[in-house]
Amino acid sequence: MLCAPKMGPFLLNAVRWLARGQTGKVGVNTRLENLCALLSEHGLECSLEPHLTGDLRVYCCVAYCDKEAKRLQEFVAEGGGLLIGGQAWWWSSQNPGCSALGSFPGNIIVNCFGLSILARTLDPGCFPVPTPEKRSYHFRKALSEFQSILNHRGGNLEKSWLAKLGADGAAFLQIPAEGVPAYASLHRLLRKMLRLSGLPAVSRENPIASDSCEATVLCLATELAHSSTDCSELAQGLGPWSCSSNRYPSEDAITVEIDGSNPGSGDSWVSTGLYLLNGQNAEVSLSEAATSAGLKIQIGCHTDDLTSASKLSRAPVVTYQCSMDRTKRSVSCLWGGLLYVIVPKGSKLGPVSITIKRAVPAPYYRLGKTSLEEWKKRIQESPAPWGELATENIILTVPTADLRALEDPEPMLHLWDEMMQAIAKLAAQPFPFRRPERIVADVQISAGWMHSGYPIMCHLESVQEFISENVMRNRGLWGPIHELGHNQQRHGWEFPPHTTEATCNLWSVYVHETVLAIPRAQAHPALSPPEREKRIKTHLGKGAPLRDWDVWTALETYLQLQEAFGWEPFTQLFAEYQTLSGIPRDNAAKMNLWVKKFSEKVQKNLAPFFEAWGWPVQKEVAASLACLPAWQENPMWVYIQAEG
Repeated sequence: MLCAPKMGPFLLNAVRWLARGQTGKVGVNTRLENLCALLSEHGLECSLEPHLTGDLRVYCCVAYCDKEAKRLQEFVAEGGGLLIGGQAWWWSSQNPGCSALGSFPGNIIVNCFGLSILARTLDPGCFPVPTPEKRSYHFRKALSEFQSILNHRGGNLEKSWLAKLGADGAAFLQIPAEGVPAYASLHRLLRKMLRLSGLPAVSRENPIASDSCEATVLCLATELAHSSTDCSELAQGLGPWSCSSNRYPSEDAITVEIDGSNPGSGDSWVSTGLYLLNGQNAEVSLSEAATSAGLKIQIGCHTDDLTSASKLSRAPVVTYQCSMDRTKRSVSCLWGGLLYVIVPKGSKLGPVSITIKRAVPAPYYRLGKTSLEEWKKRIQESPAPWGELATENIILTVPTADLRALEDPEPMLHLWDEMMQAIAKLAAQPFPFRRPERIVADVQISAGWMHSGYPIMCHLESVQEFISENVMRNRGLWGPIHELGHNQQRHGWEFPPHTTEATCNLWSVYVHETVLAIPRAQAHPALSPPEREKRIKTHLGKGAPLRDWDVWTALETYLQLQEAFGWEPFTQLFAEYQTLSGIPRDNAAKMNLWVKKFSEKVQKNLAPFFEAWGWPVQKEVAASLACLPAWQENPMWVYIQAEG
């Protein structure tokens, strides 16, 4: 933006305004060569400079390096003009767990001037300049009105202002206030406001609207607790979703050994088996050698952000993550939560000792390591409201109340490991998994009945479905396996949006049939023979339009192939795709590659089969496969002939 020709008039005006009519040279950082040319063309005396120099009137630079932060701040304090710009969204995406408001290089420079660059993005467009008559949002003005409402003194706050105040207030609290009196005073004001108002008792039984004052209080209180504020007073009376903090943890330190290696393709959460009560601060210590490994501490596992939900059964954000880049750190989360060490992908750190003060043991069962006696003791004694059941391949996070009804987790977890082995086998992935998959139950999630990811999220109602061996063996487990299937999908052989909700079900079918001995027709009502036949006829009756080839209709294509050729071609292809290079990005080309690869794998010409389903098979691909034997048993012939 600082070099865009269309921004020319704005940039010239900005530099002239910064110079305040005084003569002097304009220094332009060497990363903004085009800006220097633009300013020179319009008669401004400027030069390219690798660093800020003392003879400048105005200095122009980007916001991606804070090496000269102190010098730049002094330069501005002494009357110099600073034109600085950049976006923080990329930095934020590359530094999860770090606040862009507090740690982005540009913000380290400009925060003390009362300015900050947010990590959010805006849609491009034209934005009218506000007129003086138009009542426009202002953070301090909105905060003043909000304070009046909390103090029951009236106050007039539009809904749109209220929502923005919650987001802006939470962002503001991420800015380091130390040494900036204006910020520190606002921190004190917010602390006082929230202590006087208290927190709303939000729960499933008592939900609140996301555009309400209560929701704004939740946003502000959550972030206030992260800004090194003692949140024990705020945490009183949080309701049944979190743990009561009237039981104070022991000051005795607990040391846990974790594996600091992670060969997986994403960051891994390593459970400590400990829980931080809401409103408490934990002190975390580790060795000097481990501080450079990129480890993070995370409080809580309910990572879904509910900011966009219309109703809230809990605060929008209830987890907190911070970098362990020093040997000792105090961490807290208003809502409490299970404690994790986040190990970055590719880490080869090996065994690490982590010492934690003021946390309590949580119910935690590890298959093959925890004895039944230990398990029963933990269940009876732990005050933590959440616990975990773990194998090398899957970790289930559920309410302690549900765990108390589980007398012996071992048979159920053995079954889970059998299912995970089947998932790995079909996906042609190593077993044990490089990092265990996770399923976390929550009172409210951000999308759907369940959703995939790390972790997979589900509602509390689903807990009994996946922690009961009897239920899994007799009724099946379609939903959780469906989500685990999503986690196995890969770009090379996926054709979104057509197959997004289809190919993941291959894993559901495979696990139900090979592990649970439940045939596909019984595993899901949509797979009964009459339903399958009806879908095929309906699709062909419409002319097999590709736009309608999705979900169960798309799955049918793959099921027909599997029923004819078995699972082996799928496993072999999933393995082959992991080593393929130059895979095209567009659906049509990717679909043709799959037609070619599957045909070659089974040594049959499958082009007519895929064409019958409406796939855009290219003439060259069809011609290249004509040398293979025809698929005489093509299950689509009978329907095509009937249509004809």
